[in-house]
Amino acid sequence: MLEEALELKDEVIKLRRDFHMHPELGFEEFRTSDVVEEYLENLGIEVKRMCTTGVVGSLKNGSGRVFALRADMDALPITEKNDVPYRSRHPGKMHACGHDAHIAMLLVAAKILSNKDFDGEIRFIFQPAEEGFNGALKMVTEGAIDGVEAIAGVHVWSELESGTLAISPGPVMASVDGFKVIVRGKGGHGASPHQTIDPVVIASSIVLNLQTIVSRNVSPLKSAVVTVGRIYGGTAFNIVPDAVTLEGTVRAFEPEIRDLIENRIFTISRRIAEAYGADVEIEYTRMNKATVNDEKLTDLAIKVAKRMGKWKPQDRTMGGEDFSEYASRIPGVFAFLGVRNEKKGIVYPHHSPKFDVDEDALPIGVAFEASMALEFLKQGMD
Repeated sequence: MLEEALELKDEVIKLRRDFHMHPELGFEEFRTSDVVEEYLENLGIEVKRMCTTGVVGSLKNGSGRVFALRADMDALPITEKNDVPYRSRHPGKMHACGHDAHIAMLLVAAKILSNKDFDGEIRFIFQPAEEGFNGALKMVTEGAIDGVEAIAGVHVWSELESGTLAISPGPVMASVDGFKVIVRGKGGHGASPHQTIDPVVIASSIVLNLQTIVSRNVSPLKSAVVTVGRIYGGTAFNIVPDAVTLEGTVRAFEPEIRDLIENRIFTISRRIAEAYGADVEIEYTRMNKATVNDEKLTDLAIKVAKRMGKWKPQDRTMGGEDFSEYASRIPGVFAFLGVRNEKKGIVYPHHSPKFDVDEDALPIGVAFEASMALEFLKQGMD
Protein backbone atom coordinates (compact mmCIF):
# COMPACT_ATOMS: atom_id res chain seq x y z
CA MET A 1 0.00 0.00 0.00
CA LEU A 2 2.86 2.39 0.80
CA GLU A 3 4.38 1.72 -2.62
CA GLU A 4 1.09 2.67 -4.27
CA ALA A 5 0.88 5.83 -2.18
CA LEU A 6 4.45 6.79 -3.07
CA GLU A 7 3.57 6.45 -6.76
CA LEU A 8 0.89 9.07 -6.15
CA LYS A 9 3.14 11.39 -4.12
CA ASP A 10 3.12 14.15 -6.72
CA GLU A 11 -0.66 14.10 -6.82
CA VAL A 12 -1.13 14.35 -3.07
CA ILE A 13 1.37 17.22 -2.90
CA LYS A 14 -0.34 19.03 -5.78
CA LEU A 15 -3.71 18.70 -4.05
CA ARG A 16 -2.32 19.83 -0.72
CA ARG A 17 -0.72 22.92 -2.24
CA ASP A 18 -3.91 23.83 -4.09
CA PHE A 19 -5.91 23.69 -0.85
CA HIS A 20 -3.16 25.58 0.95
CA MET A 21 -3.30 28.42 -1.56
CA HIS A 22 -7.07 28.70 -1.20
CA PRO A 23 -7.84 28.49 2.54
CA GLU A 24 -11.43 28.89 3.72
CA LEU A 25 -12.73 29.34 7.26
CA GLY A 26 -15.29 27.18 9.04
CA PHE A 27 -18.56 26.68 7.14
CA GLU A 28 -17.10 28.78 4.31
CA GLU A 29 -15.28 25.90 2.58
CA PHE A 30 -17.27 26.25 -0.65
CA ARG A 31 -14.41 26.01 -3.12
CA THR A 32 -12.77 23.25 -1.10
CA SER A 33 -15.91 21.12 -0.96
CA ASP A 34 -16.52 21.62 -4.70
CA VAL A 35 -13.01 20.31 -5.45
CA VAL A 36 -13.53 17.37 -3.09
CA GLU A 37 -16.91 16.48 -4.60
CA GLU A 38 -15.63 16.61 -8.17
CA TYR A 39 -12.58 14.48 -7.32
CA LEU A 40 -14.69 11.79 -5.64
CA GLU A 41 -17.28 11.74 -8.42
CA ASN A 42 -14.52 11.27 -10.99
CA LEU A 43 -13.51 8.16 -9.05
CA GLY A 44 -17.06 6.82 -9.31
CA ILE A 45 -17.71 7.36 -5.60
CA GLU A 46 -21.24 8.26 -4.53
CA VAL A 47 -21.26 11.75 -2.98
CA LYS A 48 -23.63 13.47 -0.58
CA ARG A 49 -23.43 17.09 0.59
CA MET A 50 -24.40 17.97 4.14
CA CYS A 51 -23.81 20.54 6.84
CA THR A 52 -23.55 23.40 4.29
CA THR A 53 -19.98 22.62 3.17
CA GLY A 54 -19.50 19.02 4.29
CA VAL A 55 -18.94 16.20 1.80
CA VAL A 56 -19.46 12.48 2.41
CA GLY A 57 -18.33 9.93 -0.15
CA SER A 58 -19.51 6.34 -0.09
CA LEU A 59 -17.60 3.53 -1.78
CA LYS A 60 -19.74 0.39 -1.67
CA ASN A 61 -18.82 -3.13 -2.69
CA GLY A 62 -21.03 -5.84 -1.24
CA SER A 63 -22.95 -5.80 2.02
CA GLY A 64 -20.24 -6.22 4.61
CA ARG A 65 -19.04 -3.88 7.35
CA VAL A 66 -18.98 -0.09 7.14
CA PHE A 67 -15.79 1.81 7.98
CA ALA A 68 -15.24 5.57 7.85
CA LEU A 69 -12.22 7.81 7.32
CA ARG A 70 -12.41 11.49 8.26
CA ALA A 71 -10.59 14.66 7.22
CA ASP A 72 -11.31 18.22 8.37
CA MET A 73 -11.21 21.05 5.83
CA ASP A 74 -11.24 24.50 7.48
CA ALA A 75 -8.42 27.00 7.76
CA LEU A 76 -7.59 29.57 10.43
CA PRO A 77 -7.89 33.39 10.56
CA ILE A 78 -4.11 33.90 10.29
CA THR A 79 -1.99 35.78 7.73
CA GLU A 80 0.71 33.46 6.43
CA LYS A 81 4.37 34.48 6.77
CA ASN A 82 5.94 31.65 4.77
CA ASP A 83 7.78 32.62 1.59
CA VAL A 84 6.81 29.60 -0.51
CA PRO A 85 5.23 29.32 -3.99
CA TYR A 86 2.09 27.81 -2.51
CA ARG A 87 1.53 30.39 0.23
CA SER A 88 -2.02 31.48 0.97
CA ARG A 89 -3.52 33.80 -1.62
CA HIS A 90 -6.00 35.17 0.90
CA PRO A 91 -4.57 37.54 3.56
CA GLY A 92 -5.99 36.77 6.96
CA LYS A 93 -6.66 33.11 6.11
CA MET A 94 -4.19 30.23 6.30
CA HIS A 95 -4.07 26.46 6.60
CA ALA A 96 -1.96 26.72 9.75
CA CYS A 97 -3.04 23.41 11.27
CA GLY A 98 -2.53 21.00 8.38
CA HIS A 99 -6.12 20.45 7.31
CA ASP A 100 -5.01 21.01 3.71
CA ALA A 101 -2.83 17.92 4.09
CA HIS A 102 -5.70 15.98 5.67
CA ILE A 103 -7.98 16.64 2.69
CA ALA A 104 -5.30 15.72 0.15
CA MET A 105 -4.33 12.49 1.93
CA LEU A 106 -7.90 11.28 2.21
CA LEU A 107 -8.66 12.07 -1.44
CA VAL A 108 -5.68 10.05 -2.63
CA ALA A 109 -6.54 7.24 -0.20
CA ALA A 110 -9.99 7.21 -1.79
CA LYS A 111 -8.36 6.94 -5.22
CA ILE A 112 -6.35 3.91 -4.14
CA LEU A 113 -9.34 2.26 -2.48
CA SER A 114 -11.57 2.85 -5.51
CA ASN A 115 -9.45 0.24 -7.34
CA LYS A 116 -9.50 -2.38 -4.56
CA ASP A 117 -11.71 -5.40 -4.00
CA PHE A 118 -13.39 -5.57 -0.61
CA ASP A 119 -16.68 -6.51 0.96
CA GLY A 120 -18.49 -3.63 2.62
CA GLU A 121 -18.57 0.15 2.52
CA ILE A 122 -15.87 2.75 3.01
CA ARG A 123 -17.20 6.19 3.89
CA PHE A 124 -15.06 9.28 3.33
CA ILE A 125 -16.07 12.13 5.62
CA PHE A 126 -14.79 15.58 4.66
CA GLN A 127 -15.86 17.73 7.59
CA PRO A 128 -16.11 21.51 7.80
CA ALA A 129 -15.47 23.74 10.77
CA GLU A 130 -13.25 21.80 13.16
CA GLU A 131 -11.54 24.93 14.47
CA GLY A 132 -13.85 25.92 17.32
CA PHE A 133 -17.18 25.39 15.55
CA ASN A 134 -17.64 21.66 16.33
CA GLY A 135 -18.45 20.79 12.75
CA ALA A 136 -18.17 17.12 13.67
CA LEU A 137 -21.25 17.31 15.89
CA LYS A 138 -23.23 18.89 13.07
CA MET A 139 -22.07 16.18 10.67
CA VAL A 140 -23.12 13.50 13.15
CA THR A 141 -26.51 15.17 13.59
CA GLU A 142 -27.06 15.10 9.82
CA GLY A 143 -26.21 11.39 9.60
CA ALA A 144 -22.58 11.26 8.50
CA ILE A 145 -21.82 8.17 10.58
CA ASP A 146 -25.22 6.47 10.47
CA GLY A 147 -24.54 2.76 10.01
CA VAL A 148 -20.78 3.17 10.45
CA GLU A 149 -19.14 0.58 12.72
CA ALA A 150 -15.78 2.30 13.26
CA ILE A 151 -13.84 5.38 12.18
CA ALA A 152 -10.22 6.53 11.83
CA GLY A 153 -8.63 9.93 11.42
CA VAL A 154 -5.10 11.23 10.88
CA HIS A 155 -3.71 14.57 12.04
CA VAL A 156 -0.34 15.86 10.83
CA TRP A 157 1.75 16.75 13.87
CA SER A 158 4.51 19.35 14.07
CA GLU A 159 6.07 17.86 17.20
CA LEU A 160 6.83 14.50 15.57
CA GLU A 161 9.69 13.59 13.27
CA SER A 162 8.54 13.45 9.67
CA GLY A 163 7.07 10.12 8.65
CA THR A 164 6.36 8.81 12.15
CA LEU A 165 2.91 7.44 12.97
CA ALA A 166 2.17 7.94 16.66
CA ILE A 167 -0.79 5.94 17.98
CA SER A 168 -1.83 4.96 21.51
CA PRO A 169 -5.02 3.63 23.10
CA GLY A 170 -7.19 5.59 25.51
CA PRO A 171 -7.42 9.39 25.89
CA VAL A 172 -5.07 11.17 23.49
CA MET A 173 -6.54 14.68 23.31
CA ALA A 174 -8.30 16.65 26.01
CA SER A 175 -11.81 17.99 26.27
CA VAL A 176 -12.13 21.68 25.43
CA ASP A 177 -14.31 24.14 27.34
CA GLY A 178 -14.45 27.92 27.37
CA PHE A 179 -15.54 30.29 30.11
CA LYS A 180 -16.25 33.98 30.55
CA VAL A 181 -16.51 35.80 33.89
CA ILE A 182 -17.88 39.35 33.95
CA VAL A 183 -17.22 41.19 37.22
CA ARG A 184 -19.61 44.12 37.75
CA GLY A 185 -18.51 46.61 40.40
CA LYS A 186 -18.90 50.34 40.85
CA GLY A 187 -16.79 52.70 38.80
CA GLY A 188 -15.30 55.99 39.83
CA HIS A 189 -12.21 58.18 39.91
CA GLY A 190 -8.89 56.42 40.24
CA ALA A 191 -7.91 58.97 42.90
CA SER A 192 -10.86 57.96 45.10
CA PRO A 193 -10.82 54.15 45.06
CA HIS A 194 -12.60 54.03 48.42
CA GLN A 195 -15.72 55.28 46.68
CA THR A 196 -15.69 52.42 44.16
CA ILE A 197 -16.05 48.66 44.05
CA ASP A 198 -13.03 47.99 41.88
CA PRO A 199 -13.66 45.16 39.38
CA VAL A 200 -10.01 45.20 38.29
CA VAL A 201 -8.85 44.11 41.72
CA ILE A 202 -11.69 41.60 42.02
CA ALA A 203 -11.00 40.09 38.59
CA SER A 204 -7.30 39.86 39.45
CA SER A 205 -8.14 37.96 42.62
CA ILE A 206 -10.35 35.60 40.66
CA VAL A 207 -7.59 34.93 38.14
CA LEU A 208 -5.10 34.07 40.88
CA ASN A 209 -7.53 31.83 42.72
CA LEU A 210 -8.55 29.96 39.58
CA GLN A 211 -4.96 28.73 39.44
CA THR A 212 -5.55 26.80 42.67
CA ILE A 213 -8.14 24.55 41.03
CA VAL A 214 -5.58 22.32 39.37
CA SER A 215 -2.94 22.65 42.08
CA ARG A 216 -5.27 22.06 45.03
CA ASN A 217 -8.39 20.32 43.72
CA VAL A 218 -7.16 17.97 41.01
CA SER A 219 -5.07 14.93 41.93
CA PRO A 220 -1.40 15.42 41.03
CA LEU A 221 -1.66 12.06 39.25
CA LYS A 222 -4.21 13.54 36.82
CA SER A 223 -3.87 16.15 34.07
CA ALA A 224 -5.88 19.33 33.69
CA VAL A 225 -5.43 22.92 32.57
CA VAL A 226 -7.17 26.16 33.52
CA THR A 227 -5.91 29.08 31.48
CA VAL A 228 -7.13 32.68 31.49
CA GLY A 229 -6.28 33.99 28.05
CA ARG A 230 -8.02 37.39 28.07
CA ILE A 231 -8.80 40.05 30.64
CA TYR A 232 -10.16 43.43 29.62
CA GLY A 233 -12.08 46.44 30.90
CA GLY A 234 -11.77 50.15 31.48
CA THR A 235 -11.33 53.22 29.31
CA ALA A 236 -8.55 55.29 30.91
CA PHE A 237 -5.63 54.99 33.33
CA ASN A 238 -7.28 57.08 36.02
CA ILE A 239 -10.80 55.63 35.92
CA VAL A 240 -12.03 52.63 37.89
CA PRO A 241 -14.35 50.86 35.43
CA ASP A 242 -17.79 49.49 36.16
CA ALA A 243 -16.93 46.04 34.81
CA VAL A 244 -14.04 43.76 33.87
CA THR A 245 -14.27 40.61 31.78
CA LEU A 246 -11.95 37.62 31.82
CA GLU A 247 -12.06 34.66 29.44
CA GLY A 248 -10.29 31.33 29.49
CA THR A 249 -10.21 27.67 28.59
CA VAL A 250 -10.38 24.39 30.51
CA ARG A 251 -8.76 21.13 29.38
CA ALA A 252 -9.17 17.69 30.94
CA PHE A 253 -9.29 14.00 30.04
CA GLU A 254 -11.70 12.58 32.65
CA PRO A 255 -15.36 13.71 32.70
CA GLU A 256 -15.37 13.92 36.50
CA ILE A 257 -12.41 16.33 36.47
CA ARG A 258 -14.13 18.38 33.80
CA ASP A 259 -17.20 18.62 36.07
CA LEU A 260 -15.09 19.49 39.11
CA ILE A 261 -13.32 22.35 37.35
CA GLU A 262 -16.54 23.82 36.02
CA ASN A 263 -18.08 23.78 39.50
CA ARG A 264 -15.00 25.34 41.09
CA ILE A 265 -14.92 28.18 38.53
CA PHE A 266 -18.48 29.10 39.47
CA THR A 267 -17.87 28.78 43.22
CA ILE A 268 -14.59 30.74 43.30
CA SER A 269 -15.85 33.54 41.06
CA ARG A 270 -19.09 34.01 42.95
CA ARG A 271 -17.59 33.93 46.43
CA ILE A 272 -14.77 36.33 45.64
CA ALA A 273 -17.15 38.77 43.99
CA GLU A 274 -19.52 38.52 46.96
CA ALA A 275 -16.69 39.17 49.40
CA TYR A 276 -15.92 42.45 47.63
CA GLY A 277 -19.56 43.46 47.27
CA ALA A 278 -19.62 42.99 43.50
CA ASP A 279 -21.85 41.04 41.12
CA VAL A 280 -20.58 38.39 38.74
CA GLU A 281 -21.94 36.87 35.55
CA ILE A 282 -20.48 33.53 34.43
CA GLU A 283 -20.75 31.78 31.08
CA TYR A 284 -19.37 28.26 30.69
CA THR A 285 -19.39 26.57 27.28
CA ARG A 286 -18.61 22.90 26.75
CA MET A 287 -17.04 22.45 23.35
CA ASN A 288 -15.22 19.21 22.46
CA LYS A 289 -15.19 16.01 24.49
CA ALA A 290 -11.89 14.26 25.13
CA THR A 291 -10.71 12.18 22.18
CA VAL A 292 -10.43 8.59 23.36
CA ASN A 293 -8.99 5.87 21.11
CA ASP A 294 -10.82 2.55 21.20
CA GLU A 295 -8.47 -0.14 22.47
CA LYS A 296 -9.24 -2.84 19.88
CA LEU A 297 -9.30 -0.46 16.94
CA THR A 298 -6.04 1.06 18.16
CA ASP A 299 -4.48 -2.40 18.24
CA LEU A 300 -5.41 -2.78 14.59
CA ALA A 301 -4.02 0.68 13.76
CA ILE A 302 -0.74 -0.09 15.52
CA LYS A 303 -0.40 -3.35 13.55
CA VAL A 304 -0.89 -1.42 10.32
CA ALA A 305 1.65 1.24 11.33
CA LYS A 306 4.19 -1.36 12.50
CA ARG A 307 3.89 -3.18 9.21
CA MET A 308 4.89 0.09 7.56
CA GLY A 309 7.76 0.44 10.04
CA LYS A 310 6.50 3.83 11.24
CA TRP A 311 4.89 3.38 14.68
CA LYS A 312 5.69 4.92 18.04
CA PRO A 313 3.48 5.54 21.13
CA GLN A 314 1.68 8.89 21.21
CA ASP A 315 1.95 11.15 24.24
CA ARG A 316 -1.25 12.80 25.41
CA THR A 317 -1.80 16.40 24.44
CA MET A 318 -4.02 19.01 26.08
CA GLY A 319 -5.06 20.17 22.64
CA GLY A 320 -8.58 19.27 21.60
CA GLU A 321 -10.27 17.81 18.51
CA ASP A 322 -13.90 17.41 17.55
CA PHE A 323 -13.06 13.97 16.16
CA SER A 324 -14.20 13.07 19.68
CA GLU A 325 -17.80 13.52 18.52
CA TYR A 326 -17.36 10.48 16.29
CA ALA A 327 -15.21 8.45 18.68
CA SER A 328 -17.63 8.92 21.58
CA ARG A 329 -20.39 7.26 19.54
CA ILE A 330 -18.58 4.50 17.65
CA PRO A 331 -15.12 2.94 18.04
CA GLY A 332 -12.56 5.39 16.75
CA VAL A 333 -8.81 5.81 16.45
CA PHE A 334 -6.99 9.08 15.92
CA ALA A 335 -3.42 8.81 14.65
CA PHE A 336 -0.72 11.50 14.48
CA LEU A 337 1.57 11.78 11.46
CA GLY A 338 4.89 13.49 12.03
CA VAL A 339 5.66 16.36 9.60
CA ARG A 340 8.56 18.04 11.41
CA ASN A 341 11.82 18.29 9.49
CA GLU A 342 14.54 20.40 11.07
CA LYS A 343 16.86 20.08 8.07
CA LYS A 344 14.23 21.71 5.90
CA GLY A 345 13.41 24.31 8.55
CA ILE A 346 9.92 22.90 9.05
CA VAL A 347 9.78 23.37 12.80
CA TYR A 348 6.99 25.82 13.58
CA PRO A 349 4.04 24.73 15.71
CA HIS A 350 0.40 24.44 14.72
CA HIS A 351 -1.47 27.75 14.45
CA SER A 352 1.77 29.62 13.73
CA PRO A 353 1.86 31.95 10.69
CA LYS A 354 5.00 30.03 9.66
CA PHE A 355 3.53 26.53 10.09
CA ASP A 356 4.28 24.12 7.26
CA VAL A 357 4.49 20.36 6.71
CA ASP A 358 7.14 18.07 5.29
CA GLU A 359 5.28 16.83 2.23
CA ASP A 360 7.47 13.72 2.02
CA ALA A 361 5.38 12.33 4.91
CA LEU A 362 2.03 12.62 3.14
CA PRO A 363 2.14 9.28 1.27
CA ILE A 364 2.54 7.56 4.65
CA GLY A 365 -0.75 9.08 5.81
CA VAL A 366 -2.38 8.01 2.56
CA ALA A 367 -1.16 4.43 2.93
CA PHE A 368 -2.18 4.26 6.57
CA GLU A 369 -5.74 5.42 5.87
CA ALA A 370 -6.23 3.08 2.94
CA SER A 371 -4.74 0.15 4.84
CA MET A 372 -6.91 0.80 7.89
CA ALA A 373 -10.07 0.65 5.80
CA LEU A 374 -9.16 -2.59 4.07
CA GLU A 375 -7.88 -4.27 7.23
CA PHE A 376 -11.02 -3.41 9.16
CA LEU A 377 -13.33 -4.68 6.43
CA LYS A 378 -11.24 -7.82 6.17
CA GLN A 379 -10.85 -8.75 9.84
CA GLY A 380 -12.57 -6.13 12.01
CA MET A 381 -11.12 -5.54 15.46
CA ASP A 382 -10.96 -9.21 16.52
